[in-house]
Amino acid sequence: PTQLSELEYNLIKTHPSSGHAILKDIEFPWPIARIVLEHHERIDGSGYPCGLKGEGILLESRILAVADVVEAISSNRPYRAAFGIEAGLSEIEKNKGILYDAEVVDACLRLFREKHYTLAA
Repeated sequence: PTQLSELEYNLIKTHPSSGHAILKDIEFPWPIARIVLEHHERIDGSGYPCGLKGEGILLESRILAVADVVEAISSNRPYRAAFGIEAGLSEIEKNKGILYDAEVVDACLRLFREKHYTLAA
């Protein structure tokens, strides 16, 4: 595995908008298209694609953001090997209340550390 080039990274950053475009006209009982659009937003406003902050990001999007980060860090990617679950949990713990919703992070940490949840291999 190698690092992503700037071009590759910028292409990957389009997936929330692409997902939103695909899902926006489908009727769901939740705002699924918006959740997908916002799942890379960060509570300090440093995320993408819209630079939303705090409560301006749907709770469901904040939940998906934490789950996505933990899974992404814990799993193999075409451009790098997996870092493992503890690295994923450490990332969200270190950035709790900064990048990631504090209550969502606490719930995720409890799920893995107290309830012994594991990701499927």
